[in-house]
This record gives sequence, C-alpha cells and structure tokens, in this order.
Amino acid sequence: MRGGKPAPGWRALFSGNGLLVSLVLGGGVALHAVNLYVSTTMLPSVVRDIGGFEYYAWNTTMFVVASILGAAAAARLLARAGPRGGYVLGACVFAAGSAACALAPTMAAMLAGRGLQGLGGGLLLALAYALVRRVYAEPLWPRALALLSSLWGVATLLGPTVGGVFADMDRWRAAFGGLAMAAMLFVAVALRALSGRDAGRPPAHREGLPWPQLALLVAAVVAASWGSLAGSVLRTAGGLAMAAMLVRALVRTERRSTHRLLPRGVFDGRSPIGKLYGLSALMAATVTCTEVFLPLFLQELQGFSPLVAGYVAALMSAGWTLAAIAGASLRGKALDRAVRLGPFLSLASLVALMGALPAAAEGTPGVLAATLLALVAGGMGVGLAYPHFCARIMQVAMEDEADQASAAIMTVQLCATAFGAALAGLVVNAGGSAGDAGAFDAANAARWLFAVVALAPIACIGLMGKEWR
Repeated sequence: MRGGKPAPGWRALFSGNGLLVSLVLGGGVALHAVNLYVSTTMLPSVVRDIGGFEYYAWNTTMFVVASILGAAAAARLLARAGPRGGYVLGACVFAAGSAACALAPTMAAMLAGRGLQGLGGGLLLALAYALVRRVYAEPLWPRALALLSSLWGVATLLGPTVGGVFADMDRWRAAFGGLAMAAMLFVAVALRALSGRDAGRPPAHREGLPWPQLALLVAAVVAASWGSLAGSVLRTAGGLAMAAMLVRALVRTERRSTHRLLPRGVFDGRSPIGKLYGLSALMAATVTCTEVFLPLFLQELQGFSPLVAGYVAALMSAGWTLAAIAGASLRGKALDRAVRLGPFLSLASLVALMGALPAAAEGTPGVLAATLLALVAGGMGVGLAYPHFCARIMQVAMEDEADQASAAIMTVQLCATAFGAALAGLVVNAGGSAGDAGAFDAANAARWLFAVVALAPIACIGLMGKEWR
C-alpha cells in the first residue's frame, strides 16, 4: 500500500502495450541467458566437428568479456539511439554473432561469433534493466525486475535441454541459426512495442565511452578468467592477484575521470548507491559462484548422471525465480523482513550444503533431501532480496545518471560473476588437491567452496546494518 492505494498487480505489467514491452525486455534477457546454457551444452559437439579443443574454455571467456563490454556501453547507446534504436542494434549484433557461430568453419570463427553474441547479449541485458525505469511506472519496478530476474531460472531449465537435443541430433549449427532467427523476431516486436519511446526525454550521456576504464576492466576480467582456467593453484592465485591490481587501478582512474564508467558513489560503501550495488553483487555471487561446480559435486559425491546433476543444480535458480515472483508484491515492513531474510536463508543453505553434499552415504534419502532443500532455499534467499536491491538503485540514482545506474546493474553483476567464478576455481583447486596420490578430493573441495562463498551473505548482513534502503 502506498498513499492508501494498493500497488498495481501483475496484470498491469502485461496490459495494453505493456504486454509487448514486457515481451521485448524479457526476450532480450532470455536470449542472452538461454544462449549461455545452450552453447555450453553443445560445445563438446562443436569441438568434435571443427576442432580447436585447446580454445574450449575461451568460448565462455570471450562471451563473458564481450558481455561486460556491451553492458558497460549500454547507457551511452541508450542516450544516443533511444530505447528502440538501442534495443534493435543490440538484437542485431546478437543475431549476427549467432549466425557467425552457425556458419563457423573453424574455432577462430566460432570465437569471433561468440564475441559478437556476448556484445549484443550484454547490450540487451543492460538495456532491459535501464528501460524498466523508462517504460514502467515506479510502483511496477519490483515486478518488472522480478520478471527479468526470474528468466535466468527459466533459462537454466530450458537451455541444457535445448542444447542437448540439438547436440544429440548433431545439429548444433541449426541451434545457433535458431537463436539468430529468434533475435530478429524480437527486433520486429521491438520496432512495434517501443515505437515512439525514443522521444520526450533529454539524453543524459552524450560523451564518449570511458576507454581507459573499459580497458582496465576487460584486462581484469581476462586475468581472472585466465586464473580460473589455469591448471595450478599458483597460477590461479596469480591471475586473481593481477585482476585485483587492475581493479584497484580501475577504481583510481574512475575517481579521477570526467567520463565515468559507473555512477558516482559506486565504489563508496558508505553511499546509499554504493551499498546497494555491493549488496546486489554479493547476493548474486552466492548463486553464480556455486552453480559452476554443483554439477561436478553432484556427480562425484552423489553419483548422479550428468543430465540429472544439471537439473538438480538448476533447483537453485528455480528457487530464485519462485521467490522473486512471490516477493515482488511485498511492501512496507513485509518487504523489509523478506529482504533481510534473504542473506540469512542463503547462509543457512550454504552451511547445509557444506555438511550434506560431501556426505559419504551416497544416495541416502536424508542426505539427498537435505541437499535438494538447501539448493532451493539458497536460490530463494537471493530471489527475495536481489530484485528489491535493483529497484532501490533506480530510486536513489541521480537524475542525470538514471540510465547509467540502471544499466550498471548488469555490468556489476557480470563482473561479480566473472571474478566470483575465478575465486571459486581457486578454492576448488586448492581444496581438491588434498587427495591422496594427486587424486581430486571432491568432498574437501565442496566443503571449502561453500565455506568461502558463505562469506558473501555474511558480508551482506553486515553491510545492510540497521537500514538497507
């Protein structure tokens, strides 16, 4: 309730032209997310067909780095091209990248296509969040953000299935071609849904891109990604150390520059917007850092098949989706309680996984039930809090940085995912190296990973303090 009037429900989000607008924004997020899981599932078939196994991991690295670049450039694109022009350009770049992947004769061509996919996908992700502020009334922001957030859970379920079907049929090129056609279909919908949205708002960011900060950011992500792919703990730690130094240089450059990559106050934990970006990044990291290794642990420790392990791991994203949708309507004290509950729920989930997942009694019903429940609860903890952190960022952002602040939500999340995955790789490599005769100790690696990731919700609880908004 606000001012005695009930907050608008889900119907308001999909009524009239809002249906097409929601389809366009959600479709952009879905294209990026589904593509991520489809491509990962099909990659073994791609390598068998065109070769280039030595560059296997760089398919994901290229996609993530390009996605961060696209997300970072989204606010400038929105200022120059407007909502319709920006969205159409992003979708066309994504379509071009998907087509390049479909036609790739070599791994070099595939990597180029993955880069274009990432660039277009990053633009679509960040533009979707930026446009929430423009196309919806403020009372609808939490529901719109919950919708966008929930699509990641849907992609986690659909992506591996779609990719697996096309891989089994040896039709991976057709899958990439389908993604290109889907992107062009959304271009047609965007041209209609966002018609007339380019006018009526003064541009906020006509200046050029902050190239020094972008160069430092890309270098930091590449260093972290290289570290996560390294075969030794020492090289992984070296990659993370290099990434940390580059991030420090980025912060210094950003504070001195007149052309900013992120809104003012992002690197100040005492400012409201800095605190909110920190909270959103920490909460998202509790899922993204653990999802990377969950299928491995489920196969090694619980004896699941690869397919079953993939879908069990997806329970965390399913919990995120369910909680985000259910919590979007909360207001007042109920909202405050739910948001504060989120980090505690995530922490309890990680503690439970630390004990249940490495349990030696493989297949024991109690152990399995505890694992499944903990996965769902962990995702729900993030889903309860994350969309509301994002909505609050949009509310407290300076008017002249409104688009930049909204688009930066995805830039920060993508960076947190990249750096978190590298840190998780270091922890798993170090924890798993304790096995006898060089064997990988999956149980010890799992315990250490969940223990380290648990520091994220603990930090959230401390950062929220008495007042998170």
